[in-house]
Amino acid sequence: MPNWVWLGMKAGCAATDWPRHGPDGQEGHRGMPVFDPGHCPPGCAACVASCPTGAITADGSIAIDYGRCIVCQRCVEACPEGALTTSDQWAFAVRDRQDLVLTQSAAANEERALSRRIASSLKGSLHIRHVDAGSCNGCESELQALSNPFYNLHRLGIFFTPSPRFADLLLVTGPVTPAMRLPLIRTWEAMPEPRMVMAAGTCAVSGAPMDQGYAAGHGLEGIVPVDVWLPGCPPNPAAFIHALLLLLERVPQKVHGGRYEP
Repeated sequence: MPNWVWLGMKAGCAATDWPRHGPDGQEGHRGMPVFDPGHCPPGCAACVASCPTGAITADGSIAIDYGRCIVCQRCVEACPEGALTTSDQWAFAVRDRQDLVLTQSAAANEERALSRRIASSLKGSLHIRHVDAGSCNGCESELQALSNPFYNLHRLGIFFTPSPRFADLLLVTGPVTPAMRLPLIRTWEAMPEPRMVMAAGTCAVSGAPMDQGYAAGHGLEGIVPVDVWLPGCPPNPAAFIHALLLLLERVPQKVHGGRYEP
């Protein structure tokens, strides 16, 4: 008997029970930076100057567009007062693009009631057609991990399909380069109704940081209708699973108005 077969039988099932319970595989990994306006001194724009993608702006007050954030943590390092800190917050999938924008006034508001729509069962299935629209392949590396024994995406009734004719969801990575714009649209048109779209990764959400080049794009906005926006550079496998379950209304959205509320 080959050694790998024996080791597999000895180890047993390695798939996590997450998101029901158990580890999500992201312990110890850095998530999106979080902003505390109470520690932000007036007139300081060190974080704005440090951001390589223009995700942070200051027009009287600080605003953060998580749809342009690549999680590089440079703003955290540049902040002199600790207003920006690292976190373990990675579940940033949203249905409304504007929910990825945090303003200083919104961050200071009291706790708001969240609209939570959770499916009553985990029945049903989802078939995904993935299109690489100019990605650096970072997102593709994380997508491949969804099929490993730990995440085991099939246990959730979610599958990838090579044909758009059998797909429920078009999952797009990359900033949508000019060369991939028409193939992407044709793929979307070939999908049967009802069809859904996910912008996966910061460059698919906004084009950042590739939107300054002549050969790059500005993300999916204005090209095809998007149902779920998932920033991250790249989003980790758990973030992909959360976004897919959010699409299926099996888990609640965690980000509203740029605020992460687990």
